[in-house]
Amino acid sequence: MTARLVAAVGRVAGVLLLACACQSTATPARAIDVPEGVITWGASADRLGEAQADRGYRLVVHTSVGGQDLRVRLSNAFGDRPVTFDSVYAGLQKEGAELVRGSNRRLTFDGARSVTVPAGETVLSDRLSGRLPAATNLVVSLHTPDAAGPATGHSMAMQTSYAGSGDHTAEESPASWTQTIGSWFYLDAVSVRASARTAAVVALGDSITDGWQSTSDLNRRWPDYLARRLQRADTEVKGVADEGISGNKVLADGAGPSALNRLDRDVLSQPGVRTVFLFEGVNDIKAHTGVTADDLIDGYQEIVERAHSAGKCVVGATVAPFKGWSEWDPAGEAVRREVNTFIRTSGEFDAVTDFDRILRSPYDPERILPVFDGGDHIHPNDKGMQAMADAVDLDSLDCAPES
Repeated sequence: MTARLVAAVGRVAGVLLLACACQSTATPARAIDVPEGVITWGASADRLGEAQADRGYRLVVHTSVGGQDLRVRLSNAFGDRPVTFDSVYAGLQKEGAELVRGSNRRLTFDGARSVTVPAGETVLSDRLSGRLPAATNLVVSLHTPDAAGPATGHSMAMQTSYAGSGDHTAEESPASWTQTIGSWFYLDAVSVRASARTAAVVALGDSITDGWQSTSDLNRRWPDYLARRLQRADTEVKGVADEGISGNKVLADGAGPSALNRLDRDVLSQPGVRTVFLFEGVNDIKAHTGVTADDLIDGYQEIVERAHSAGKCVVGATVAPFKGWSEWDPAGEAVRREVNTFIRTSGEFDAVTDFDRILRSPYDPERILPVFDGGDHIHPNDKGMQAMADAVDLDSLDCAPES
């Protein structure tokens, strides 16, 4: 996760960033306050160990859809006390921790340069005028003078970012950003204003969606490949948010809140979301906690119901094979097959993508095809990630939910 970044050395002036224009039970469906715009990047928040005061983070994220007037969302969802951000900037990556000259600009919050986020809450920045291109490495630099207690962020970024002591957020030089990190701290979403009909899809998943076994720093998670397809396609769905958490389950908290318990914050509260792409279940099955196919199906049905109530459609993906992984056994395989039959045939989902069929070996359908196997028999490699993205029917993402 600390491989050297190789990034594009800026863009022509017309497209440079923002050239100034001057185990709990899931909660029932409810109205959610969703801001205007469309999400261009997202990462699910989780606990990240103990926070550090007087710490700066230079966070590299890759946009999907382009647009005007970016906003960032900062999260203290897992903090046990308020956290203050006294300086937040957004710029374009040149290489490593170095920014494209003239691209780094201060973000404000209700007009102020600093913001204090209560424990358990998130906050949106003001809009920063100008254009943010699609498929661009955006760099958000933030500093917190007083952080303590549990930190919030996303552990497995598969992307090199940077940290350092003191406030160097305004600097475009990499000199003060001497520590490489493989996690995103506090930042959990970036959105832009796009054309009125532009929409987004959110991938709700586990470590496969999070990108484990894909190549770090090259944006080869399957949602990244999907984003590249969408940018070239004649579709209104252009934004992609990767809301995968390694080890995550549909039903039980553990590696992050369960999919049921994080659906509102990670998915339904994001702007411009038209479609939820649900690809979870293998961790529930392989954990050997007594979860049955019926249990998992009930969880899927609740996610579909809540997403439909929020006006989103839902694409369901079959659970991929994992024979050869240490927790595989015939009983779990039977549950997987029963769950996949439901996903394919029940009609509960607005559309289905059959990742099982794409990834499985024709010689042993309980295993990943070796050419797609990242080496541990459960996580696809880059080729497998691309095959998954290529299997998605793009028309299925540009849909209206069934009533």
